[in-house]
Amino acid sequence: MSRGALRIGGALLTGALAAASARAAYAGLNARPPGGRQAWTRTNHRGEPVTLLEGPAAAAAGAATALIAPGLPARARAALAVAGAGGAAFGGYDDLKGSSARRGFRGHLGALARGEVTSGAVKMAGIGLTGLAAAALVGEAGVGGDGAGGAPAADLLINAGLAAGGANLLNLFDLRPGRAIKVALAAGAALGVASPEGALAAAAPGGAALAMLPEDLGERAMLGDAGANALGGMLGVAAAVALPRTARIAVLAAITGLTAASEVVSFTRVIDRTPPLRWLDMLGRRPAAAGAAPGADGAVTGPGGADGAGEVDVPGTDLRTIHAL
Repeated sequence: MSRGALRIGGALLTGALAAASARAAYAGLNARPPGGRQAWTRTNHRGEPVTLLEGPAAAAAGAATALIAPGLPARARAALAVAGAGGAAFGGYDDLKGSSARRGFRGHLGALARGEVTSGAVKMAGIGLTGLAAAALVGEAGVGGDGAGGAPAADLLINAGLAAGGANLLNLFDLRPGRAIKVALAAGAALGVASPEGALAAAAPGGAALAMLPEDLGERAMLGDAGANALGGMLGVAAAVALPRTARIAVLAAITGLTAASEVVSFTRVIDRTPPLRWLDMLGRRPAAAGAAPGADGAVTGPGGADGAGEVDVPGTDLRTIHAL
């Protein structure tokens, strides 16, 4: 059997294990929610409860499975786990402690300039440091490397940007049921097509995300910051492991551009006005609530503000989630 076939088999095994682990973790967390069920419950636009526990379950499964994924250098496995754990920790903190008072990079950085440390600012710093730590672990574990050494400063910065930027960007897509998971699965598939290493590195977050898709589409649960930041960070590390420098620079530029655009453009409005994107976005979802305005369905309320099941339509502002950085 060829080396490529073995890697594809390893990726499928890793994805299946991550999916099974995510379902088991979700069942366990639902049986005994840390801090009580109410802390993790939000109310959506239908007046129905949704739980944030999907996010910690997917993050824990993805990070743990990455540690034992076959076919990857030990440093790459560790980097994936660090990105998942850090994204879950800092994202979970913002899920439970955040508020709707500040939104976006401008909101959190503006508050920081006035001496106010928001939960979003804490998350920004934490995910940035997590990305740097993951990049240091990746070292030369990517394409053309042996996984045993460090990396040039340029590669360190690029890989840190991929990990931290990926964590934030996936959270920006967590605006409607299933959307962030669909983006994660598409990104993982693209990495798999790019190289066998990409398939191996993306298998753990991809499998965990896929296992949670029915809960997300059914509006019973949501990724929240904990899940979106963790899965996005792991996919960023997967890109760092799998792609040559030129491709990594291109991906980082795309992440940066989309993140900047999110400050002034509503992703939901763009998707709603683009028929193919709208079809993909609605695939598997329940119809919008009767009487909901276009681009305004799916709002979720509760501690920490709105969640990834919907954007909040605030007069004079662009639509986005409360928890998106």
